Amino acid sequence: MTLGSGPGGLLEVLVVDDDVRVARVNAAYVGKVAGFRVAGQAHSAAEALAVLETTPVDLVLLDHYLPDETGLSLVRRLRQLGHHTDIIMVTAARDIATVQAAMRHGALQYLVKPFTFAGLRAKLEGYAALRRALEGDGEAGQDQVDRIFGALGGASAGPAELPKGHSALTADLVREVLRGAEGPLSAQEVAERSSLSRQTAQRYLKLLERTGRVRLSLKYGETGRPEHRYVWV
Repeated sequence: MTLGSGPGGLLEVLVVDDDVRVARVNAAYVGKVAGFRVAGQAHSAAEALAVLETTPVDLVLLDHYLPDETGLSLVRRLRQLGHHTDIIMVTAARDIATVQAAMRHGALQYLVKPFTFAGLRAKLEGYAALRRALEGDGEAGQDQVDRIFGALGGASAGPAELPKGHSALTADLVREVLRGAEGPLSAQEVAERSSLSRQTAQRYLKLLERTGRVRLSLKYGETGRPEHRYVWV
């Protein structure tokens, strides 16, 4: 099965981040996921464009905050130049306007910093599943269409599942903390790892539990009330 542009069908990834250290960490993460290979690293929009002009790239992990222009303006420019490389935003930008703009300009996924290796791996595996679903020519039946549109959807709690007053980005952040944990976590532990308040973490944990994405267990101590602990299903 040939998925990507690299040798043996590996999916070639360009990592774009203005922080050299962060780019190296993200590239190391990519290198640990089966089926992917790092095609290069860039620390500005100009460097990213130069790589894309000369190197086959299937996917760009793109930071929004770059020294010469924003990641979203780079995406717009790439499309104008005829580059159709797939984009996953990997950024600390959490405002809804930026997320909406990323969707409108064709970003396939949006990963909020800070994130764990498990969080990035889930996004990459979802992307690989999408590439597999898109293989072949001819017409697609409804089942195949559903697989194509659902390939990336399993990686996050979609906005349609969230009641009014809840943020999909915050739900995604809590999800990534749980997915990256080695075992069940308390609401306080989730709050500390996600930089959220305990109250906010508790609210989203209860929401994810109700939707069946999180399983609740009780840890009993010698005295007092049992501690609620949560694990990603």
